[in-house]
Amino acid sequence: MNLYLIRHARQNSPLCNVNVELSSKGIRQAELLAQRLENYSFEKIYSSDLLRAVQTAEIINTKHLKHQIYSELQEIDFGLLTGNTDEENNIRFKDFLAQRKELSEDLAFPGGECGRDVFLRAMPILDKIVSQEIEGAVIVTHGGTIRSLLAGILGMTQAKKLLLGVTLENSSITQLSYNKKNHRYTLERFNDAAHLEKYPELQRNY
Repeated sequence: MNLYLIRHARQNSPLCNVNVELSSKGIRQAELLAQRLENYSFEKIYSSDLLRAVQTAEIINTKHLKHQIYSELQEIDFGLLTGNTDEENNIRFKDFLAQRKELSEDLAFPGGECGRDVFLRAMPILDKIVSQEIEGAVIVTHGGTIRSLLAGILGMTQAKKLLLGVTLENSSITQLSYNKKNHRYTLERFNDAAHLEKYPELQRNY
């Protein structure tokens, strides 16, 4: 069984983790992803309840599958950093962000969550999905959530999850396979955004 973890397409705000819809570039990213997924085999589609994830899921759902929404798939709670600009957070939370980059502790955001919190709420949803008799599922979620899930699945400490990519590309595919016989998840690919390669203006480093 294959699980396709999708990072939502680009949101219509530069502020930290605000609940807004996709930007025009984000809509285009999702449309390109939809074209790519037409040849993929999956019978279910899921997303977090945040607007950017819901809208991405709706755009890529060209097969008109039932779209199921789980709040447990939300992005990590950034606590007091939520709604701020990067510049403001870099000043107000300079010491915390520097300590987080040391990768020595699974630090919770001030007033928010740590990686273990995210794993413990999101992993049961993956386990619920793979308990079904299906070949594949698409799960539209968030960069921090994908990192926390992978860290837990791969046996990494949550403090080291930031080693999983400097940034995850919007609309990227991270694929897990699941073996029902040994109840094992295997990482097949990570942060795959090949559908954006011809469109540098849609990539995060543009």
